Amino acid sequence: MIYMFLANGFEEVEALCPLDLLRRAGLQVTTVGVGGEMIVGSHGIAVQADIPEALDRDSSPEMIILPGGMPGTRHLDESRTVDTALRVAANKGAYLAAICAAPMVLGKRGYLEGKRAICFPGFEEYLTGATVAKERVVRDGRVITAAGMGVALEFGLALVAALKGQETADDLRRAVLAD
Repeated sequence: MIYMFLANGFEEVEALCPLDLLRRAGLQVTTVGVGGEMIVGSHGIAVQADIPEALDRDSSPEMIILPGGMPGTRHLDESRTVDTALRVAANKGAYLAAICAAPMVLGKRGYLEGKRAICFPGFEEYLTGATVAKERVVRDGRVITAAGMGVALEFGLALVAALKGQETADDLRRAVLAD
C-alpha cells in the first residue's frame, strides 16, 4: 500500500500531481487526512481524503509520501500517526518520499542520515545528517526528496520509477507531456 498524508495547509500541486501520476501508473494510493477527511490546501482547494488519520499498524506500506506546503508540513510533523507510519515504513524497508518543506519531517526523525536530499530553500537546516544535493529531485536508496511545487511532475515520475520501473515512468512522461 502507498499512503499519502494530507494536512490542512498542504501544497495542492505537490500532492495531486504525484497522486495522479501514481494512479495513472496503476498503483493503489490511499490519501490519509491528518485531522479529518476534508483537508484544505494552502490555496483554499478542499480535498476529501480516502481515510481519516488512521493507519492499519499491520499494513506493509510500500511508500509513504509527504507533500509540503505551510502550515501543512508543520501539521505532518506534529502528527503521531505520520510519525508511526514513517517508523513502520522505514522498519519494513519501504520508500519514504517528501517534497518542498516536508523533507524536514524526515530529517528531524533521522531518516536522512547519510543520504543525499533536497528541500525547498530555507529548510536545509532540518535535513539532519543529509548532504544537501543540487538536483531538483533526489533518490538515495529508499528515500526520495524534491525541491518544491515546480518539480511536482518530476517528483511524481520518480515515485513511479521507484515502484514500477524507469520504463513505465518514461512511458507516462511521454503520455502526459505529449512527447
